Amino acid sequence: MNAKTDPKPRILVVEDEKHIAEGIRLNLSLLGYDVTIAGDGVAALQLWKSWRPDLIVLDIMLPGIDGFSVLQSIRLEDEKLPILILSAKATPDDRIRGLTHGVDDYLAKPFNLEEFQLRVERLIKRATWSRAENGNDSEEMNSIGTVFTFGPNTVSFDTGKARCQSGDVHLTEQELKLLKLFIRHRGRPLSRIKILEIGWGYTGDMTTRTVDNFIVRFRKYFEKNPKKPVFFKSVRSVGYLFDDGRQGDA
Repeated sequence: MNAKTDPKPRILVVEDEKHIAEGIRLNLSLLGYDVTIAGDGVAALQLWKSWRPDLIVLDIMLPGIDGFSVLQSIRLEDEKLPILILSAKATPDDRIRGLTHGVDDYLAKPFNLEEFQLRVERLIKRATWSRAENGNDSEEMNSIGTVFTFGPNTVSFDTGKARCQSGDVHLTEQELKLLKLFIRHRGRPLSRIKILEIGWGYTGDMTTRTVDNFIVRFRKYFEKNPKKPVFFKSVRSVGYLFDDGRQGDA
C-alpha cells in the first residue's frame, strides 16, 4: 500500500528581478515547495486568487502596483495568509509600514539564504498549525471585526447587510471590500489611483470614474444628505476620505 502524501506547500514569489526570482524558486523547490513567480503586482493578485498559495514572498518595488498595495489588497480579504516581505526597502519606516498593513515577517535584501529558508519554514508551519486548529472552512475574522458601526449606520461583514440612512441594503462583495479599505484608512485621504490599486488590482483598464461611482453609492446608502456628506468626503485634487470621528488604525 502506498503511503498517502500531502501536497507540496505552495509559495508565490513576487519579484520583478528575474535572477533573484529564479534563485529563490530553485532553492525553495529543492526544499520541497511548489513555487510560482509573479513579476509584477497585477500578476501577483491574479495568482493569489487563482492559485491560492500557502505563503507569499513579496518584494515592495514592483512595476505597476507596488508591494504595499498588493499586501493591503490581500489583507482586505485574507488576514491569515502568511506574507513575507523581501525587499531592499528596509528602513524602520518601511518595516513599520509593512507591519501596520499586516505583513508577518520582513527581511532585507541582500539576505542570508539560510535565514530566509528558516523564516519560510517557520511561516509555513505556523499556517499549517493554524489550519489544523481552526479547520480549513472556519470563518475568517479580521481586525475590523464582523460588525462595524459609524453614525446611525451598521454594517455586518459576515452577512453583507447594512442598516443605514436609506434603509436596509445588501452590499456587494466589492462594496464590502472598499468599505474595509476606507475604514482601515479612516481619517486619512486616499487617492483614486490608490483605491483602484488596492481595491481592484488596477491594471490600467479602469478609470478613476469607477471609484466616483462607488462613492456615489456609499453616500446614497450612508449619508443623511448625499450632497453634504459627513462620512465619505471629497478631498480636492486628491480623492476621498472616510471620517467617522475615530482615528485611523492602519
